[in-house]
Amino acid sequence: MRLKELLKNIKPTQVVGDENTDITGVNIDSRKIKQGHLFVAMKGTQVDGHQFIPKALDLGASAILCEDLPAELKENVTYIQVASTEDAVGKVATIFYGNPSEKLKLVGVTGTNGKTTIATLLYNMFRKLGYKCGLLSTVCNYIEGEAIPADHTTPDPIELNALLSKMVEVGCQYAFMECSSHAIHQKRIGGLKFAGGIFTNLTRDHMDYHKTVENYRNAKKAFFDGLPKSAFAITNADDKNGMVMVQNCKAQIKTYSTRSMADFRAHILECHFEGMYLEIDGHEVGVQFIGKFNVSNLLAVYGAAVMLGQKPEDILIALSTLKSVSGRLEPIQSPEGYTAIVDYAHTPDALENVLKAIHEVLNGKGKVITVCGAGGNRDKGKRPLMAQEAVKQSDKVIITSDNPRFEEPQDIINDMLAGLDKQQMKKVVSIVDRREAIRTACMMAEKGDVILIAGKGHEDYQEIKGVKHHFDDKEVVKEIFQN
Repeated sequence: MRLKELLKNIKPTQVVGDENTDITGVNIDSRKIKQGHLFVAMKGTQVDGHQFIPKALDLGASAILCEDLPAELKENVTYIQVASTEDAVGKVATIFYGNPSEKLKLVGVTGTNGKTTIATLLYNMFRKLGYKCGLLSTVCNYIEGEAIPADHTTPDPIELNALLSKMVEVGCQYAFMECSSHAIHQKRIGGLKFAGGIFTNLTRDHMDYHKTVENYRNAKKAFFDGLPKSAFAITNADDKNGMVMVQNCKAQIKTYSTRSMADFRAHILECHFEGMYLEIDGHEVGVQFIGKFNVSNLLAVYGAAVMLGQKPEDILIALSTLKSVSGRLEPIQSPEGYTAIVDYAHTPDALENVLKAIHEVLNGKGKVITVCGAGGNRDKGKRPLMAQEAVKQSDKVIITSDNPRFEEPQDIINDMLAGLDKQQMKKVVSIVDRREAIRTACMMAEKGDVILIAGKGHEDYQEIKGVKHHFDDKEVVKEIFQN
């Protein structure tokens, strides 16, 4: 593809060299550059890509897209200077891969909690309804049935367009993706055309990156501000930020609620650990999920499917067959008659929701033992809040290690314990070793009790000092049950 064609949606401040040069690939990673590629020098949060321009040239880059021109310009290389490579890269990648988001219906899901569940359930539902689909999520990316491991909640713009292009190649009619606040703020979804957007909820998260809740909220809101008139926007009317998200949105706005008047409504008729009976828009349906927050998730899925033109009766039949996403309120029954539940809850709000869901089913008939920690090198402010939430709704709490990353596990535990008073501390023990913490919880549990193992969910590793060690909460629980 000619470089000139790639640049048609951006406004360079200057171009030095031949705009008709042929471009064979686009990359932001200098290590992946090959002969004839365009290298995009990104000023990232950790590293400035401009320092890798010489390496990209050594590997054969024929064009450089950058914010600052190098002091020495190489012959036979075209340099394109722009005000922001972050803003330009998505637009360039979209053209290089043939505007794949215009050739299928792309739905984005954003919010603090529920993104993975909603995106994955939509993907599974539409496949059950007979469509070819793609999924871009925290757990894994899928092109039809093919799994492609995910490193980030939302990939970089080039990888994103490459994945969408492959989806189009195999005939996918729909794609569902999680849109993280980082990805929206860093314009990783720039240049994509969305058929619809879903807002789940907004609670404290990622303060290490956004610094304030307002910045975090505005990052989410930017997604809805950018939706076209032809799209739909479905927002959670039960969340105080639900209508804030869509106040400047040009798309067709719909609401969902479990508590008040809305376009899509639902409430619980019966609840068990095996699932719930719900009423959704006047129809009764049995689902294999528990918890009020999952009613909201299922309602968002139902609403999106309706907006995508599916018949309500077909949607409800498909909903009844869907199962929970890996590591989201996933129950494991012990031979002794108690239940272990593995869940990804890693924010105070998510922990509160999961514990409420457990109590809704237990109804006072059994104790709750919670095992939880907090991630290292992330928002420290939520650590004491996590401990407080666990203590508030548990009979016993074991504070342990999560992904300490480059911090000392005991320091993270101490930050969590600092949020508790003397009375609350009577319920709490701390065990740094996560395997030992889970084993201790199992030794405490009796028939009818529930152990919540929170924080890691689908993850099969523990990140310690930059190394990912294999660790899967579900595997550990099953080993303990067997022994």
